Amino acid sequence: VKDGKIASLEEIFLFSIPVKEAEIIDYFLKEKLNDEVMKIMPVQKQSSAGQRTRFKAFVALGDGNGHIGLGVKCAAEVATAIRGAITSAKLNVSPVRRGYWGRKNGPPHTVPCKVTGKCGSVRVRLIPAPRGTGLVASPSSKKLMAMAGIA
Repeated sequence: VKDGKIASLEEIFLFSIPVKEAEIIDYFLKEKLNDEVMKIMPVQKQSSAGQRTRFKAFVALGDGNGHIGLGVKCAAEVATAIRGAITSAKLNVSPVRRGYWGRKNGPPHTVPCKVTGKCGSVRVRLIPAPRGTGLVASPSSKKLMAMAGIA
């Protein structure tokens, strides 16, 4: 990236080049990137002297233009966990395919087709909708989709 061999983030995704440094994402997305702490939860481990409490931070970041990342980090202090989760989210940035519903004027505004995802016992179904409909989803899902540029 520093030598100028890679011109854009899309080139990285096109050739499946692994991103090993968070600064690469900073270089391409700069001020467009905004992050949000989704959740901070204390986790405990039983030790011989009692419980050891650490904090787990979940951070989502996106540029509102088809890129989103989700990071998780556990640390002894909240601030350290958030910083680590932001770095982890930058390393996990991936492209989001967007499309149109109906007429193709303006920037893409919805998902291109019906999509179903499953993790554990949770199923998520995304269905294309006309411009101006908004997102009919839970608050956390709305935040993630807005960061991806689907509104």
